[in-house]
Amino acid sequence: MSTETDTDTDADAENEESTSNCGASGAESETSRSSSKCGGSSGSDDSSGSKCGASSSEDDSNEEEVGATVEDFDADPGQLVAVGLGPGQPEGMTERAKTALHEAEHIVGYTTYIELLPDEITEGADEIYDTPMCGEVSRTEEAIDRALAGNDVAIVGSGDPNVYALAGLALEILESKGATATMVDFEVVPGVPAAQSCGARLGAPLVNDTVSISLSDHLVPMPEIESRLHAAAKEGFTITIYNPWSRKRRENFEKACEILLTHRDEDTPVGIVHGAGREDEEVVITELGDLEEFGEREIVDMTTTIVVGTEDTYVWDDRMVRPRGYETKYDY
Repeated sequence: MSTETDTDTDADAENEESTSNCGASGAESETSRSSSKCGGSSGSDDSSGSKCGASSSEDDSNEEEVGATVEDFDADPGQLVAVGLGPGQPEGMTERAKTALHEAEHIVGYTTYIELLPDEITEGADEIYDTPMCGEVSRTEEAIDRALAGNDVAIVGSGDPNVYALAGLALEILESKGATATMVDFEVVPGVPAAQSCGARLGAPLVNDTVSISLSDHLVPMPEIESRLHAAAKEGFTITIYNPWSRKRRENFEKACEILLTHRDEDTPVGIVHGAGREDEEVVITELGDLEEFGEREIVDMTTTIVVGTEDTYVWDDRMVRPRGYETKYDY
């Protein structure tokens, strides 16, 4: 999958909403996608223009300053777990991830990721809270506030919570609220990152030194991304590219192709995996000289991960192979 990350394709924002007090007091709420009074921001519609480099139907209105602090909560804190869903399909989730989600009273996440969850998990939760694209800060704070209000909460993301995702942000916001990770028994449940899911579909392109780079300039300025690409390509690493394309960021993809071609030959093998592990999965192996033209095709979008080979990478039997170096020490 995506990869990734917490920057995926357009999300539905036309959700039925009900008001929640996060379980701190009052009657229990029915399972729902809900607005919150817990100090976090509720999901808003996605009709406004986006500033996060994604398509115009994605929402950026949720990015607000952190509100409530630990002193605003009277209940004994619950648990907060950051859960990686892996590539997306239920069989791609670890047993630990499934268990953590079954145990959670509240589940918080980006709309697209929530929709990937099996019905048995969503139907078993007391509440589901989701926001569209670019609601990273608001939904992470929402998850923390619900935990501080006494609920056991899971915040979900595709891939792994430590790879272009929200585990670090959760710890930062906890600190800013005057809380601690120990207070909410914070735990990270790892998942299979997009690079590994996509590498598995391509053969064996990642068996040596690898660098992952996101083309999303929502948080990192493009000049810094360009510098990282130059360095990785020059040093000879296999490069996995997350978030390669959106309608508002096509120039980033074009620039990345230009940079890669200054350091690598046109016939360098490149693997393109769209929607790894999902119903719309598509896999293509091409050459670096032809990569830019794929930016005009549906296969390259925010759910795509691109694997750029090295001078040693070759294609055999429709699979990318990156030698590990055993051939220099052993006869086989």
